[in-house]
This record gives sequence, structure tokens and C-alpha cells, in this order.
Amino acid sequence: MTEQQDIRQRAGDPRDGTGHRPLHDGLTDVAGLRVGHARVPGDRALSGTTVVLAPEGGVVAAVDVRGGGPGTRETDALDPRNVVQRIDAVVLTGGSAYGLDSAGGVMAWLEEHGRGVRVGPDPAHVVPVVPAACVFDLGRGGDFGARPDASTGRAAVVAAAASGPHARVETGAVGAGTGAVVGGLRGGVGTASTVLESGITVGALVVVNAVGSAVDPETGVPYGSYFAGGRPSYPDPVVHGEALRRLAEARERFSPPPLNTTLAVVATDAALTRAQAQKLAGTAHDGIARAVRPVHLLNDGDTVFALATGARELPSAPGSPPGPLALNDLLAAGADTVTRAIVQAVLAPSEGVSGPGGEFPAYRELYGTVSRD
Repeated sequence: MTEQQDIRQRAGDPRDGTGHRPLHDGLTDVAGLRVGHARVPGDRALSGTTVVLAPEGGVVAAVDVRGGGPGTRETDALDPRNVVQRIDAVVLTGGSAYGLDSAGGVMAWLEEHGRGVRVGPDPAHVVPVVPAACVFDLGRGGDFGARPDASTGRAAVVAAAASGPHARVETGAVGAGTGAVVGGLRGGVGTASTVLESGITVGALVVVNAVGSAVDPETGVPYGSYFAGGRPSYPDPVVHGEALRRLAEARERFSPPPLNTTLAVVATDAALTRAQAQKLAGTAHDGIARAVRPVHLLNDGDTVFALATGARELPSAPGSPPGPLALNDLLAAGADTVTRAIVQAVLAPSEGVSGPGGEFPAYRELYGTVSRD
């Protein structure tokens, strides 16, 4: 078994079962979506930006913010009561509120390609709407001023555009997850997807940078693994005890400010109204709550975006239009994929980080490779 296969298996990869199977178990299994990452340069920099790029013509989008300390941009535009109907990109970024400047670089790239809300007689007269949300990682590499800007956002959207259809999403300490931490461990980017019996695909991408923990302190099992299907892998008690000791020592040497956030994009190829997309964003927060404890605190900025490409109609009974309950399976899948993506984000980094911004071991450094039961 390869290292990546082990990570997916321990995160609850649905390809281990039967029935419909996703292509890569990632957000880009939703046809048309592309993901790009960029990192802030510099030896004392530990931050970056991730862009989810929609297909030409954009996607229906919504957002649900549950954290008490969010840092966001253009999220009001996604309110179903407001005028914007479709968007072309979502930005997830480090750098706290400073990092929201990265959305400007994405806007500039979209304008150059004639993508956005048309506001004049010339097709080039567009205003791209680029919702964005940030995580707190200021100073984590040692330089408080090393944070994403417009150039970082542009690099990330260029990387997304250059990726092929259904390209694998790079995970771990990349993009907006470069400086992410969770409960004393190194966090990062994770992704997952599933295909419903109807053929509809649901995918998620997360940036895990939480005040709370993603690991059960009693067992060493990632919380989300309890909900991922099958039996979770229980580390040897001796290994778990040593892991707790190392984490406690790291906290004694450096106590970082408790300012964090978990971000997610949950997407589907189903045709959803803006109100339905907002419901999807809301229920996807259940996936965070299963995998991170505590969650939605005042010093978190937990935010979920929902995207719908509209390629497939919601299922219905023969001869009947889609009813309101047809959305239920999709809502449940959204929360499930977010949970699995968080587990993958915790398992993905192979190395921790130690420097002026703190010491944060990787889960795999502490627990090694544990086969799933």
C-alpha cells in the first residue's frame, strides 16, 4: 500500500466499499472545478493561498459562517436575496484579514479572461465576484509580515487554470494550509468526494486550522474517523501516551495565540437554487463539528462555501418533478465528505513544523502508519 493510499484508507475512502466510486476522492471529482495552491516565499514565511476555480460561466454559490471571529470578503454577495447569481472563483487564504488581499489577484486574472458580472456594453466590462475567507497563521513561520497578497492569489488561480480536468488535489501543508495547525498538531488541506446512487457527485475541500482538536485525547484516533465508516485504527496505548507527552512539551515551550479557523468548500454537480446551496453550506458545518472539538468558538472563523455546477438535475419519482426532500441525500453527503476531508488534512502532513512561530508535530510523526481495521 502506498503512503497516499494509506492516508485515504484511514480517512474512510469510499472506494474501499461497493457501489458508485469517485475518481480521485477529491473536490475536482465535481466536473469543471479546478484547484490551485500558492505559497508565500521566504525562509520565515509559512502561509499561502488556495483557489477553487469554477468552469466558464460560473457556478451557483452560497456561504454559511458559524465561527465567532471570521475574516471574509464578498460573502454578502452570496445571500440569495442579493443580485449576484453565479461566481467564478472562491479564495481560501492564510494571513488573517491581510491575506484577503489575495482575492485581488484572482479578480485581476478573471477580468483579463473576461469572466465576471457584465456591467457594460463591452464584453470586457466585467466585475468578478470573488468570495474569500482567511485563516489565522500570522507569524507562524517567524515573520509576521509574510502573508499572502495579490501576487499569491494570482499564482494560485494560474495554477488552478493550468491543472487538467479532474486533476488530483494536492493536500497537506500547501496553499492556505501551509501554516495551519489544529489542537497542537500540524493541520493543512484535505479533500474528499462521493458519488450518490443518483449519480450526483459531492466533493469537499477543507483548510484545517482549528483552536479545537481533531484527535480524541483518550485514544489518539482522529475524531472524524469514528464517522468515516468501518472501524477506526486505535494506536497502541504506549504510542499514544508518548504522543501526549510530546504535545504537552511543545505547548510548554511555546503557547501560540488561540486564533484559528476551519474553512471548507463543498461542491456538487447537481442543479441547485441559491437557497438550496445555502442549506448545503449550513449542513456541511455538521461535518466540521464531528471532526473538530470544540468548534465554532469566538476565536474561530469557521466558514463553509457551497458550489453547484448544475450539470445534473436532482432525482425525482417517475413522472414527478423533484420534490424538496430530494436534497436530503446531498445534504448528508456534504457533511460526510467534509468530515473525511478533515481527517485527511490531519493525516496528510508527513512532517511537523518547528520554528519561531511554534512547534507543531505531524500526526504521522507521533503515531506512524497504522493500518485500518
